[in-house]
Amino acid sequence: MYRSNERLIIFDADGTIVDAFSAIDQTFSKHGMELGALERFQKRRNLFKYMGGLKEFPFNLKQQLGKQSRKKLLATLTDVYRNHAQLYPGVADLIRTLIAATGIRVGLVTRNITNEPELTLRILLARHDIDLDAMDYMAHVPLGQEKTAAFRAARKSFDINPARSFACGDEHKDFAAAVAAGMHPFIVSYGFEDYTRLTRKFEVPEDVISQTPQDLCTRVLHALDIQAGDVSGLASPLHGANMAPLQSRRD
Repeated sequence: MYRSNERLIIFDADGTIVDAFSAIDQTFSKHGMELGALERFQKRRNLFKYMGGLKEFPFNLKQQLGKQSRKKLLATLTDVYRNHAQLYPGVADLIRTLIAATGIRVGLVTRNITNEPELTLRILLARHDIDLDAMDYMAHVPLGQEKTAAFRAARKSFDINPARSFACGDEHKDFAAAVAAGMHPFIVSYGFEDYTRLTRKFEVPEDVISQTPQDLCTRVLHALDIQAGDVSGLASPLHGANMAPLQSRRD
């Protein structure tokens, strides 16, 4: 039925492999605003995530009014992502290992809101010795659109069995999109939504949730039959548009 016997794994960027909260927090600080604590950030509805909680909201709203203010904020966020943002501990080694592995397609799906998001992620990944062109698929999904189509497009572009496909994300919508695309979900609770919100509010099964980057790396390696010893750095503690398939350089 399927032409390929390969496996596919797609990573969400912000909050799953990239420490987006720290980057956003640093950006807000540069503009004299406060984002609030990670625990509070994870509990907010999407509309208010980037405006702070009840304590920070009035001042932040005043600071962000006007096109020029928002333009400056976006420019700072872009600079922070490109020059300072970090991947979570162990993730860079994991991705490099997966890219080098035989029979595994690796992709990236993102809603990153910086200027020229693909270039932003290319620069960020390059600082971690990851070549975006070495990955097999890249899609930027506009805000408000589900990732299901991007997940499905990646899978179909390589004619891979859904049962051999995996999608990693940090929000309940990522879980729903993966299931809708017929893929196995890996969900993390250290990104944009916490464990309680994922399990109690949205009923994401706890069995598919990783609570630390180390846990995610271990689960992914096990699922793809790769020895944990092949990836270094897993003991590190937790710190804080248009779809366009990339040409694989491993064909």
